[in-house]
Formats: sequence, C-alpha cells, structure tokens
Amino acid sequence: MKTLAKLIFVLTIALLMASSSVFAGELIIKGSTTVLPIAQKAAEAYMAENPGVKISLSGGGSGNGIKAIIDGTADIGNASRFIKQKEVSLAGTKDVYPVPFRIALDAIVPIVNGKNTVAGLTRGQLKDIYLGKIKDWKEVGGTPGKIVVVSRDSSSGTFGVWKELIMGKERVIPSALTVPSNGGIVQAITTTPGAIGYVGLGYLTGEIKAVKVDGIEGSEENTLNGSFPISRGLFMFTKGWPEGETMDFISFILSRKGQDLVKEAGSIPLF
Repeated sequence: MKTLAKLIFVLTIALLMASSSVFAGELIIKGSTTVLPIAQKAAEAYMAENPGVKISLSGGGSGNGIKAIIDGTADIGNASRFIKQKEVSLAGTKDVYPVPFRIALDAIVPIVNGKNTVAGLTRGQLKDIYLGKIKDWKEVGGTPGKIVVVSRDSSSGTFGVWKELIMGKERVIPSALTVPSNGGIVQAITTTPGAIGYVGLGYLTGEIKAVKVDGIEGSEENTLNGSFPISRGLFMFTKGWPEGETMDFISFILSRKGQDLVKEAGSIPLF
C-alpha cells in the first residue's frame, strides 16, 4: 500500500508540473484583422520551434485588441493603429500600462471590382465618395453606375487611419455597407461591381483592383519612401512590459526570421 501511495503521489506531482508547464506555455492574441496574417504565420513558426507552446489567435479589430489588454483577457493585443487617448485613460483607471511594439509597416489601399475602369482617385475624390457627394462612377471618369461605398466598423484600426487621413475626421455616409474585417471588404468588392472599399496591403488579391491615390501606387516601395499618402505602422500591445513567453514571441517577430514572415504575410518589414 505504501508503494502504491508513493506511486500515486509521484504521478500527481508529475501531472501538476505538466499542467503548470502547459499553462505557462499559452499565449492569447486578439485584435486587428490586418495584423492577423502576420500573427498567424509567426505563431505557426514559433510553435514549430517551441512544441510546448500553444498560441490562440482571434480577430475582432484593433479596438478589441487593445481592450483585451486592458481587461487582461489577452497577452498581446494586435492593432493597426496607435492607441487612442481615451484608451490610455481607461487603462489608467485600471492601473494598466499598455506597451506598444511596432512590428511592421502597411499601406491602406483603395480597391474596386476588377471590372471597374477607374485606375486612380485623388484624396479629395475619395473623401467625397465616402461623404456621399460623388455618387456615380462617371463623375470620376469611370463607366456610369452607382457607387456602393464599403467601409470598416468603428472598432477597426484601418477605419481609424482612413478617417484621419482621408475623411479629415468627417463621418462616412450612413448608407455605407459596414463590414468587420479586411476579408469582408474583399468579398464585398468581389461580388459587387460598383463597390469601393479599402484594405491593408496584405489583402490585395487578383480578384480585386487596387486604385492609385494621387497618382501613386500603394506598394512597399512607396510606403517606405513616404510617397504613398495612406500609410501606417502595425503594432502589438502588451499589458505592461512583457515577460516570459510573451516577450519571447515579440522578440521572435522582431527578429530577422520574424520580419521575413511579415513580408510573406503581405505587409512591410521594418528592416
């Protein structure tokens, strides 16, 4: 009986240690759908190098990513914009200090259906389209037809940058079709001939047509040289200075291998 009791004790301790190890090797990442492809590639590569680590990923928008950090429901909050002052204030009320890590660069590119004849628009034309002042493609040199405005929801970092750099903080037309992700924008544009939307550089596909802005193509080169007017940084936020697995994962993304994965995901590496 004593031998059996010792065996049970040893097995119990082993299980507890194993459970503790698994728990310590878990990372929860939430937020921006623009950053999501980067996080997915990095998570797959990181878990392949560290078999004991489990990484859980979900989208939901930049606002939700930062909120998850403040609430403590995620280890890393992905954001395609910088933190807002009201989010900083909210974090302060909970004694939370969100720490930003810029992990990539990006361009927000206007897109239209592949059959659309319009190749370029000015920032002024884009603003007027999203304000509802320009309603037909013939007004900007295209084939006559109603313009269907597609936009992101207010929790989106992409929407926040678009609102700041294109809308001048004026409101998008209320009749705009609002979708919760970059992928949703692509799908809406693909299936609606008269639609216009905007996505991060990594979401450009052969199914849609990228539109130049002020005569400048949204590309890695034009983002890096500063000529493309709708550019931004992509971030990962942590609750205070990261430690352990969280720090290791962010360090991995900021390594040469991690930045190669950024490029593979369609975004722009820092170096």
